[in-house]
Amino acid sequence: MNTNHYGYHVEIIPPKQDSQKLEEDLQLFASKLTRVMGSGFTASITDNAMGLLAFQGHECIEELGIDVDPSKILIHLNTFHTKKDLDGILDSLKRLGITSILAISGDGSPRLPKLQPDDVGAVGTASVTSVELCAYVRKNYPEFTVGVAFNPYEPPEHEFEKLERKLAAGASFVITQPIIGQNDIIDRLIEKHPDLPVMIEAWMSKKLYLLSDVVGYPIPEDAEFDPLATLESLENTYPGSSFYLSLLGFKTQYETVEQMAAAKEARS
Repeated sequence: MNTNHYGYHVEIIPPKQDSQKLEEDLQLFASKLTRVMGSGFTASITDNAMGLLAFQGHECIEELGIDVDPSKILIHLNTFHTKKDLDGILDSLKRLGITSILAISGDGSPRLPKLQPDDVGAVGTASVTSVELCAYVRKNYPEFTVGVAFNPYEPPEHEFEKLERKLAAGASFVITQPIIGQNDIIDRLIEKHPDLPVMIEAWMSKKLYLLSDVVGYPIPEDAEFDPLATLESLENTYPGSSFYLSLLGFKTQYETVEQMAAAKEARS
């Protein structure tokens, strides 16, 4: 995985399987992926985001014949797969040389199967979470580097206890839920695990109210929000972290983000 703190991890969502303009969506996916890698950033490719059935990142890469730099790809992998499909995804990633994964529980859907404890050799649990998924990948595919999520909006003791189980399962980096300013729980995370790479998610949509479900309190639809200014502020607050950019506008924001990265590298 690209560990250049002057770069960014840019979220890319593959085309949905029910797309009415699949060829166009595939070409857009390819252009975004190529641009992100060309900027020296890492493309972070989602897995059925929001429970909506989409093509897998590796499927799109292989179908389009994209020449990827494996060190600049991070693949999300959730628990809503069959055992056969899970192993198929991991084997395909190995074939492509992509070995960085974000293991998440994921968003369910009636159209999506769910891994069962027996599928991943988990005992003492009724369901498979990111903990068991991480443990399975690290045991059976040790060449993979696995990251996990951290949610500062959950009850802190619960979230820190779950993080310890994720680390014990083999996780080696963390991506937070989006924050829009200094966060006491993130501060505590960094202080508690000073050697753990923490990637902070920056919300790049001007529609701040869409974060309401994440943070657990209502945000008015007319709330003013400047994503680029907030990203710059977060970088000043957390200079030792890298940043995950969700919902980045490629037409309206991307060039500015490239300029920000270049300026940071020049100052280093």
